[in-house]
Amino acid sequence: MASAGKEEQVSATPTVDAGQARALLSSGGGGHAYLDVRLPVDFDKDHAAGAVNVPYYLAVTPQGKEKNPKFLEEVGARYGKEQHLVVACRTGVRSKLATADLVNAGYKNARSLQGGYVAFLQSAAADQQPAPQ
Repeated sequence: MASAGKEEQVSATPTVDAGQARALLSSGGGGHAYLDVRLPVDFDKDHAAGAVNVPYYLAVTPQGKEKNPKFLEEVGARYGKEQHLVVACRTGVRSKLATADLVNAGYKNARSLQGGYVAFLQSAAADQQPAPQ
């Protein structure tokens, strides 16, 4: 029964699409921060400009996922609960879980990036395509 409650919380998680996220992050006065919740090894390969990495999981193995027990504490050390956060992972699944945890902990302005960093990159690439003639 507890998992059904968690599933409802995750499905009700506030989200933002990649185009909106890019606009919010680039509008200097908006005060939005990009919180990347991927593993450090993935973050180090590539990430959004200005992103801060706080991994939601410490390890992902065939045996399962090890959640970062200090996730909320580490986010709290960097951001106040009023901070506008765009929370992202690779494809948007982990960021929904992380955002649900943040909202439950009192972060009023945390939103999960729909489609994750993959969608963020695709949105940026689409904006750089020449307009059809």
